[in-house]
Amino acid sequence: MPGKVADFLRTAELEPADRAALDQGVAVRRGQGYTLRVTAQSAAHRRLLACCQPLDGTPGLPAVPAQRKARREYENQGQCARVDHTLIVLTDNHGSVDP
Repeated sequence: MPGKVADFLRTAELEPADRAALDQGVAVRRGQGYTLRVTAQSAAHRRLLACCQPLDGTPGLPAVPAQRKARREYENQGQCARVDHTLIVLTDNHGSVDP
């Protein structure tokens, strides 16, 4: 997850399991910022993504473009993981796709 999302989630109220996954993440420097590599089940990532929804802005509180982009990137990473998982499920033992 992008560092801006991780920084926001560190200040949010999270479930203990989600907090533990976030705390055990490994920070990887990336340009001016960093990426936090978090190993967790997809349900935990969906909960974390839901918690960072305010980064898109709320009524009366405008969104910061860089934070909104970071949340979108995190959401897109999750969608890519689901697509990869679906492709694995739909292939047979020989690598061909079932109709």
